[in-house]
Amino acid sequence: MDTLIAGATRSAFGLLHRLTTPRLSILIFHRVHAHTDELFPQEIDASQFERLMQFVARSFRVLSLADAVAGLEQGTLPPRALVITFDDGYADNAQVALPILQRCGLVASFFVSSGFLDGGRMWNDSVIEIVRACARSELDLAFLGQGRCSLAGPQEKTGAILTLLSAIKYLTLGEREEAISRLLAASGVPALPGDLMMRSEQVRELHRAGMEIGAHTVNHPILTTLTPAQAEGEISSGRNRLQEIIDAPVELFAYPNGKPMRDYDQSHVALLRRLGFRAAVSTAPGVARVGDGLFELPRFTPWGRSLGTWATRLLMHQSHTRYELAGST
Repeated sequence: MDTLIAGATRSAFGLLHRLTTPRLSILIFHRVHAHTDELFPQEIDASQFERLMQFVARSFRVLSLADAVAGLEQGTLPPRALVITFDDGYADNAQVALPILQRCGLVASFFVSSGFLDGGRMWNDSVIEIVRACARSELDLAFLGQGRCSLAGPQEKTGAILTLLSAIKYLTLGEREEAISRLLAASGVPALPGDLMMRSEQVRELHRAGMEIGAHTVNHPILTTLTPAQAEGEISSGRNRLQEIIDAPVELFAYPNGKPMRDYDQSHVALLRRLGFRAAVSTAPGVARVGDGLFELPRFTPWGRSLGTWATRLLMHQSHTRYELAGST
């Protein structure tokens, strides 16, 4: 059945290429769990990721982002062009995703927030792991303007996590740290895992395997919450650290969170140009075409555990060629 779906998808995308201008699909992933996560069973795990990558390998011309950008610049984008990207720098990208990509003969681009390497942890994962490990039946979230939150079971814990993420996401870095500290104290959880993110050696391993490494700031802040100087420091320092690790230029960037005008704006697009980046990706859904701005490339990953549903949604998304921009040209 997977082979039939791949064949039909390849034919559909080939016909679309003959009838319309070439389009670039960019997939976005974050974690690839070794096994299904009880709190977030809809998130991708190793078995599902391998099935998707086998399908992608049979159905698309998978490019590095740098090669896709060259195709957009030069008008040479091939039919069925697709790029695979990962954000943040999770250890399972190297431990779980890399071997699958290698077995499927695929290249991918990994956007790494350098400040969490070697034992660090992203704020959202601190929230998730605090709630996951909390043995109490409820939490008092009055310090975040929320009420008491039930933790009676997996569904309640997931609901509590989503409430907390929404309340904390747009705080400043300092406010985030304070909120996490207070949440940890309220939970009674003694310690949090220090192995969720990659080690520097794993970033080098990805690079040596032919994968592309891109910048994603140091601390993954929402850029619009920073001063211009702070934003430049986050972007430049993050790139510099990654260049030291892989001993190679880092010319591609992913905006943290990535929503145009809310998470970044035209000043950040201009900053990346000034700093000498070659291109950048957002999380605005859409497909890119020749002539589109290279500093706000859209990304999209279909949802649905059925491969047929996933493939259909990816195909339907090819019509989404107008997407929100912060103002690049």
